[in-house]
Amino acid sequence: MTTKTTQILAELADREAIRECLARYCRGVDRLDAEMVRSAYWPDVVDTHLSFQGDAEEFIAWSFAAMGSMDQTQHFSGNAIIAIRDDTADVESYFFGFHRVNGPDGKFDLIAGGRYADTFEKRDDEWRIIRRMVITDWYRQFENSADWTHGMMGFMIQPGGRYPDDDSYRLINLE
Repeated sequence: MTTKTTQILAELADREAIRECLARYCRGVDRLDAEMVRSAYWPDVVDTHLSFQGDAEEFIAWSFAAMGSMDQTQHFSGNAIIAIRDDTADVESYFFGFHRVNGPDGKFDLIAGGRYADTFEKRDDEWRIIRRMVITDWYRQFENSADWTHGMMGFMIQPGGRYPDDDSYRLINLE
């Protein structure tokens, strides 16, 4: 293999590791899996997220308190632009988040979209987020939420759960 091919393969592996880290973050916050979120952040991260700014443990406490009071959340990340410079990378990735909120006047749905402006660091051959700024570009709040008592299109379904009760922890091994 040529040196150029080796460099290209190493960069592709780094890019995939960064995308995998973004996916772990989304899964971790949605399932309220603290270890999964920790695996996406370096402990000394500075995350600026809506009204919050703090490190990984502070972010977990803040976000799990908010999202734990919700029936369901789903975060998706996509469209990642990645600029790798040695052992750091600047990454802008788009996000889309769905939240089924238990409000004082009943349940409502909140959908938001924006971007994560992240700096990643590679330490001991592992990429994680060291700095994050959440940029919210839009949101839409629906004053009510779907009525699950009648099922989806007549099919009675049970929505996904949180750590460790969600079926994915029983069905697949992501460690």
